[in-house]
Amino acid sequence: MDQLLPPGTDRVLVTGGAGFIGGAVVRRLLRDSGATVFNLDKCGYASDLAGIEQQLAALGPTANGPGGLRHQLLRVDLVDGAATAEAVRRADPDLVLHLAAESHVDRSIDGPGAFIESNVTGTFQLLQAVRAHWEQLPPERAARFRFHHISTDEVFGSLGPQGRFSETTAYDPRSPYSASKAASDHLVSAWHHTYGLPVVLTNCSNNYGPWQFPEKLIPVVILKALAGEPIPLYGDGANVRDWLYVDDHVEALLLAATRGRIGQAYCVGGHGERTNQQVVEAICALLDQRRPAAAPHRRLITPVTDRPGHDRRYAIDPARISGELGWQPRHSFEQGLAATVDWYLANGDWCQRVQARAGHRGERLGVPAI
Repeated sequence: MDQLLPPGTDRVLVTGGAGFIGGAVVRRLLRDSGATVFNLDKCGYASDLAGIEQQLAALGPTANGPGGLRHQLLRVDLVDGAATAEAVRRADPDLVLHLAAESHVDRSIDGPGAFIESNVTGTFQLLQAVRAHWEQLPPERAARFRFHHISTDEVFGSLGPQGRFSETTAYDPRSPYSASKAASDHLVSAWHHTYGLPVVLTNCSNNYGPWQFPEKLIPVVILKALAGEPIPLYGDGANVRDWLYVDDHVEALLLAATRGRIGQAYCVGGHGERTNQQVVEAICALLDQRRPAAAPHRRLITPVTDRPGHDRRYAIDPARISGELGWQPRHSFEQGLAATVDWYLANGDWCQRVQARAGHRGERLGVPAI
């Protein structure tokens, strides 16, 4: 990108900025823009600031701007409307990137209520606060203000062997998680059409990369394999996901937020379709190269009972964002996966620390009732 943020976009509010994708967005903004970043996060079980702190340390004195610290943490739960409104007033943003969400499907099976509260009620409270902020901005600032809502391809349901999701695909969520995200998408669209709030939406495929909390597929497989423990493979292992390296997603998000058409949705995918079994076997092959004494790691692959309502296939058609905004992923799946495996090999202490803090021991969640 020639310029990460448009002129005048000096204050950016990122919700969920202590999470996996949100943290990557915050690090990119700190590294490649001069904006002050207000990081609104409730600091839940999967939140962590180590990556941001590492980025701030690398920046040194430039981590401070004319108005003080360029990264300011606002520890707020979006469900609290008064606290959310106060945080938006304090941030006084020119751009809002809304990434805060409960996002693990298995957890949504065990406890759907938290997903409704965070993803639906939380988005509602944020929209109300942002709308009040936008309506009182001076005309020049109001004209360039944007609210970008980040969502998932899971709202579209499950594909058969052919075809890909696009911006015209009908919504058909199948899990409590995807239903809560579908509801939040509709709220954002409604606040645009009813109140004129200048919004952009994106729906992305599965992300992976460094700093991901070790409950998602790729870090789970890496850590289970390194520990010599059984690697769980749901069902027949033939469920397909479209994988995207997190840094490529961040580029897409910032392009959509700053150059996308107001009121428009953009689907973001990495041309990285793989079955779960292919992903697991690719990780095992990389670990065989890096830890040959424990090879073959694929001997640890253990089929387990499938997840209830497990969508069969996701795939994204990113033609709109590629054609309108010139976005393309920079990493192939093979490149991104190798970099991810190497990062987890080098950061075992971080994995142990965040798992211990969250009380997460790598156990399976969302187990179907017997």
